[in-house]
Amino acid sequence: MHIPDGLLSPAIWAGAYAVSAAAIGIAARQAQRSAQESHLPLLGVMGAFVFAAQMVNFPLGFGTSGHLVGSVLLAVTLGPPAAMVVMTAVLLVQALVFQDGGLLALGANVFNMAVAGLLAGYLPWALWGRSRLRWIALAAGGFLSVAVSGALAMAELALSGVRIAPVLAWAAAGLFAINGAIEGLLTVAIVRALAVLQTRTAEASATARRVTAALGIAALSLATGAVAMASQSPDALDSLVERTGIAGRVRAWVATPLAEYRLAWAPDSWWGQALAGLAGLALIYPLAVALARAFRKRRSA
Repeated sequence: MHIPDGLLSPAIWAGAYAVSAAAIGIAARQAQRSAQESHLPLLGVMGAFVFAAQMVNFPLGFGTSGHLVGSVLLAVTLGPPAAMVVMTAVLLVQALVFQDGGLLALGANVFNMAVAGLLAGYLPWALWGRSRLRWIALAAGGFLSVAVSGALAMAELALSGVRIAPVLAWAAAGLFAINGAIEGLLTVAIVRALAVLQTRTAEASATARRVTAALGIAALSLATGAVAMASQSPDALDSLVERTGIAGRVRAWVATPLAEYRLAWAPDSWWGQALAGLAGLALIYPLAVALARAFRKRRSA
């Protein structure tokens, strides 16, 4: 789902940067209105959880894999403005530290997953989240978030002059649809699990601590344990890049010791993956909290 550098034309990646910067700036100002000190740990741990979940790929078939994107999960638990900022923080760390998504393509990846995909996925919940259809709406939202993000990535590649055979384009669309269906089911399962935790105590502060602790434990478990069992197949977009013969155009402007979520000196070891995951959690949690705290200070000034 993350577009690497070397595939997008300057007009596309520059335009995506401009639109994404404006959208995230608006979201940041809106997040200021609702940011509370007691919510800061939840923002950090939600960002860490989504990062860890994105490390765990599951097979989709045809030699490809997918993973939880988590944009709708963030939007439902944090609200769309804060979710957009947290997702942007995740994508930023992924690009800078793990070479997952390009630096020049970061604006497009933010627009696809943290802006358009997130808002499209949140729409069913906004419309029917308080009705009897809320779980169907949540599943539909998860599906839409992946479908819209994938469709935008394909459109950006096409507008950049990347030639994709129709059969490969349809195959990629089918894989995005499968990934979206799984995204919807996982989002429902996680939100329902969080709802169970929230109903076990009436005290708000105790509920927040319980949810934050559960998400933190889940993030650690995913990043250090489940990642060892994750599929090693490329995701739908990476597979498309390989099969269209344009992989040679992909560029990595920054070489990091944690590229592809592995330690450079132990790329095939479980502990190397686990340490990379822990490094990601250690970066994303304080970054999300710092951004949220900065919003509060700006609002109070």
